[in-house]
Amino acid sequence: MIKRFSVYFSDYRKDLIGSVVCVAFEGLFEMAIPLIMSQIIDVGVMNRDKGYILGRSLAMVVCALLALLLGALYARFAARAGQGFGAALREAEYKKVQSFSFSNMDHFSTPSLITRLTGDVTILQNAICNGIRPIVRGPFMMVVALGLSISMSLKLAVVFFVALPVLGVGLFLILRKLSPLYAGMQKAMDKVNSIVQENLIAIRTVKSFVKGDSEFKKFSRVNAEYKGASERAYHYAAMNMPCLQLVMYATITCLLWFGGNFIHTGTMQVGQLTGFLSYVMQILNSLMMISAVFLMLSRSMTSMSRVLEVLDETPAISDGTGGGRVARGDIDFEHVYFKYQSSAKEYVLSDISLHIMAGQTVGIIGGTGSAKSSLVQLIPRLYDVTAGSIKIDGRDVKEYPLAGLRDAVGMVLQNNTLFSGTIRENLKWGNENATDEDLDWACRIACVDEFLGRFPEGYETDLGQGGVNVSGGQKQRLCIARALLKRPRVLIFDDSTSAVDTATEAKIRKGLAEELTDTTKIIITQRIGSIEEADLIVVLDNGRINEVGTHEALLQHNAIYQDIYEFQRKGASA
Repeated sequence: MIKRFSVYFSDYRKDLIGSVVCVAFEGLFEMAIPLIMSQIIDVGVMNRDKGYILGRSLAMVVCALLALLLGALYARFAARAGQGFGAALREAEYKKVQSFSFSNMDHFSTPSLITRLTGDVTILQNAICNGIRPIVRGPFMMVVALGLSISMSLKLAVVFFVALPVLGVGLFLILRKLSPLYAGMQKAMDKVNSIVQENLIAIRTVKSFVKGDSEFKKFSRVNAEYKGASERAYHYAAMNMPCLQLVMYATITCLLWFGGNFIHTGTMQVGQLTGFLSYVMQILNSLMMISAVFLMLSRSMTSMSRVLEVLDETPAISDGTGGGRVARGDIDFEHVYFKYQSSAKEYVLSDISLHIMAGQTVGIIGGTGSAKSSLVQLIPRLYDVTAGSIKIDGRDVKEYPLAGLRDAVGMVLQNNTLFSGTIRENLKWGNENATDEDLDWACRIACVDEFLGRFPEGYETDLGQGGVNVSGGQKQRLCIARALLKRPRVLIFDDSTSAVDTATEAKIRKGLAEELTDTTKIIITQRIGSIEEADLIVVLDNGRINEVGTHEALLQHNAIYQDIYEFQRKGASA
């Protein structure tokens, strides 16, 4: 699993290697200090040789300064390697998410993806920034210190061979318990993010229904779950230190006991025991580092798995193998069946066969749940058909490159979305090279010019997050203008004028008819008045085509269409 992430170090390998080298040499210089100290005691102090003491002391200072310098260089290299790795991994994960189809997005909840892009990557990033030192320093210093301590006294070193297995068993038991608990923590965090995101997006609804208290209780519940999961995980993680300290103090006590006896019998000098104890402390500190590394790796492995789930997800919709572009805009549905999940028992759309000629205006109407939106989302391959085929200009949509297909299809969805930034920046989503003349043209057709003049800054007006500075009807007209700037061959309106008054809607329809004569226009609506002049009207009922015809023909003999017409006429007269 770890090898999978090595590619994200490609631009930071020098920093990674540099940090490892710095830690290794820092450890060497630190390891030399106890040895020099024992020489000062056993040679300089015992012989009262001031020159020797000063010379050895100067060597200790040099070693300490070099270790300090190498430690500072390590911090610089490790920070660059860790932050660079995190940025590269986050970009790769975000790029992968951009390739997902709607069905892939349905597989991962949005809050979970946010956690995987931020929290999980941050855990891995911090593991690099803070982990290189203990990962390299711990084993390196333990091996060197153990070797030097054995060379000083093999008898005392036997104590380590008893203590290390005890510590290893304790650490293994703790880690075996921790791994699933860390996974539970991250899943609990997903739930917290889900509640927060949902509440912030729907804050107006929450306030209008005075549901602040109930939403707070809902948040408190998932927050308590996260708290409980964290407490259980850290309860076991915290046991690592007492276990280590118990072994460490027991080891030191044994060494002092046996070392004192060796000094008493004359088989060991005081300086030797002092240096040996210094190496003991180095070994025990290394063990502390190693145990901390294992705890960190245990949590990192959980985050690695979650990130890899995103990176390994296969996009449900693959790019078309053919070339070319949409030239006219003829659309053919040939016995199309569709369901959102392959395991679903029933189809959302069943046996849809429909021919739409280039330049035609087609209306789609039907009751709630008749799958009108599902039908049009198949055209730009936001979802793929389950069976049958959809062809544009005689070619299956699966043969077109995705970017070219979607660029040729303009969609104004039910849920209009504007982004933080100015009106100009939002409109240029349709065409980043659009001139002011292009913007004026699109705004005139979409009737944006009717309210644009009321903004002192015009196109430079800041819309705020999600377009909070404009009304629902203004937002819909801006989204229509944005789609028009694509100059698409197929233009789809999914109930996108529901917040616009009938007079303004009539102006928009008239502008579309006059300016986009060669563009195929598909209009989903609940208003018969919006599509009565359409070339074709498709009546959908429970995911099937009930009938196709003109307004006059359907009004004469289609029961569903007649019911909708009569209901709306009575509503208008009332």
